[in-house]
Amino acid sequence: MSRVLLVPAPGIPVLGPSGASAHVRGIAQALRPVAIIAARAQDHRGAHGAVDAPILAPILETGVPGWPSWLDHYREYTEVWTSRRIARAASAFAPTLVWERHTLFSDAGWKLHAATGASWILEVNAPPVAERLRYETVRLRRWAESWERDVLTAAPRVLAVSAWLADWLRSLGCRDVRHVPNGVVPHRGDRDGTRRALGLENAHVIGFVGSMKPWHGVERLPALLDALPDAVGLLVGEGPVRIEHPRLIHAGQVSEARVADLVAAMDVGLAPYGADAPPWFCPLKILAYRAQGTPVVATDIGDSRLLVGDAGTVVPLGGKLGGNRGGNLGDALVDAVRAWQGRRTPPWVRGWEDVVAEGLSAAPMSGPALATPSIEAAG
Repeated sequence: MSRVLLVPAPGIPVLGPSGASAHVRGIAQALRPVAIIAARAQDHRGAHGAVDAPILAPILETGVPGWPSWLDHYREYTEVWTSRRIARAASAFAPTLVWERHTLFSDAGWKLHAATGASWILEVNAPPVAERLRYETVRLRRWAESWERDVLTAAPRVLAVSAWLADWLRSLGCRDVRHVPNGVVPHRGDRDGTRRALGLENAHVIGFVGSMKPWHGVERLPALLDALPDAVGLLVGEGPVRIEHPRLIHAGQVSEARVADLVAAMDVGLAPYGADAPPWFCPLKILAYRAQGTPVVATDIGDSRLLVGDAGTVVPLGGKLGGNRGGNLGDALVDAVRAWQGRRTPPWVRGWEDVVAEGLSAAPMSGPALATPSIEAAG
């Protein structure tokens, strides 16, 4: 079977540092396509991820057409043209299966499916119009909404990374909708060695992994540290939100293998999203924590409750902590972190091989297969 992976979104380079790019690489490693055809292989942030888990398939970068500034109202046409470039490039590989990461204004998979009869799987990570309205600009909204519905309902099989997305896609009239949550690369983290190297052998380490966007809730960490005077904070990643505290360690942007070491060194992994977080996402960080046996404390949004299971505590959104330094000792986040002090959970890995296997399975699925791990990780 000749498989191709399509990544039409200009903002998601295959070798980018974001979680979305890590997701693309994970799918690529498990799908084993003959080629990855993408708008961009990398951007100004450089190449990331390929050293930890090399991508064996060639990455074919089509680029994004230029557009004159005086026609800004119609700038979205560049995305349509990008998707057409991707479809033409992919057709040269005579694919029998097309796995496409859905993005607004792409019909690349649809074009290939119609022209060649190739099987087409459309993976949906967000409702594209709603997401763009929230974080960017939609210049031609009616056209965008019509495009979104037409492409999604045309796809023979649609994969939703969260339960919210699966429900939304079914409400649009999509055909074979499957709830297939994200996965992780199964690196084995070195807990003891990392804690020794960081001088944290006897510390209570509260950690956070992510890109630190405003809705990720990382700004709650200083108040948590104030409420837990014996704790040390460990931040892994970079982003627009920058926080400081005397007991806070910034690890910065590191390799995926190093992320596993740092997560293993944590006593609790945080996913403290705020009420302004989108409800449709599937947090990679929770899967990263669980892979190392690190207990999770998360807020109840998206697929958090499903992914945490009995390996942590999920608390309601909101709360007083984070607005004022000093926090509130009765806050549910503080109580949850304290409750997991000195405890570990069984390591559990949901690998990208699981994700791809579920996406390709001919058997109908009533829900995500999260009960049985495929690989055991070392704590």
